[in-house]
Amino acid sequence: VQLQASGGGLVQAGGSLRLSCAASGRTLSNFVMGWFRQAPGKEREFVARIIWSSGGTAYADSVKGRFTISRDSAKSTVYLQMNSLKPEDTAIYYCAAGSKYSQVYSYWGQGTLVTVSS
Repeated sequence: VQLQASGGGLVQAGGSLRLSCAASGRTLSNFVMGWFRQAPGKEREFVARIIWSSGGTAYADSVKGRFTISRDSAKSTVYLQMNSLKPEDTAIYYCAAGSKYSQVYSYWGQGTLVTVSS
């Protein structure tokens, strides 16, 4: 699976951004798609995930109620709508894919930078 993330940028606190991750190379019916992020000097952390077949979602507590993960099956694309952004959301955001059974993420995109100014 090849993953191409896009949509990052600079936004003021309180603003919104939508990240996209286009997948290719395999059908996604048995996959889970996730978003992770890594802030400067910190370890990578889980943000959100969606099970492709069922649409079931899960979120990190830090983004719950502000971020929404969704997918477009026709476009093989997963989105991360980010609202009410905070400076602490500043990070490189990565999309990832893996088996929905093991929930191990084996495929990673290149990352897209999100910067939230105060």
